[in-house]
Amino acid sequence: MVTMGTLLGAFLILIARVVNVSLGTIRTLLSMRGHKGLSTLMGFFESLIFVIAIGYVLKDLNNVWNVGGYCIGFALGIWLGMILEEKMALGFVIVRIASRANGPRLAMALRDAGFGVTEETGQGLGGKVSLLTTVIKRRDISKVMSLVGSVDDSAFVTVEEARQVLRGYRLM
Repeated sequence: MVTMGTLLGAFLILIARVVNVSLGTIRTLLSMRGHKGLSTLMGFFESLIFVIAIGYVLKDLNNVWNVGGYCIGFALGIWLGMILEEKMALGFVIVRIASRANGPRLAMALRDAGFGVTEETGQGLGGKVSLLTTVIKRRDISKVMSLVGSVDDSAFVTVEEARQVLRGYRLM
């Protein structure tokens, strides 16, 4: 017979692991983006929670409820951490756009929306293309993608992480 105390203990271990692994996932992603201070602080709390949770599991490895809570908490923590990091949308990205016919219009639309744009001319398989580059906040990706689609639905667009940004147009 499983007692309420056993289930509560397993649930608390699960919650601790969700928090622990979510912190770890966010910390890893932030450290890859150069957020040293915040990553270090998160690492402290991540390891503190881990030690507490694993301590309860190791007290009785025959308790399948605690082991299950630990494992399920790990999986849910990864999932939740990725969702939270995506919602936080910290940092910058580089958006590169290649447009055959609408480059100047697209550049103007991006500037009118408050984004800085660098224009270049390139040569593609089908002839000359306008190459546009803009560095934006990650949280503005959907806005820029929507704007690009409304001006030139055949534009080729790539987005990549910007590890570090120094100066530029309207980065504040």
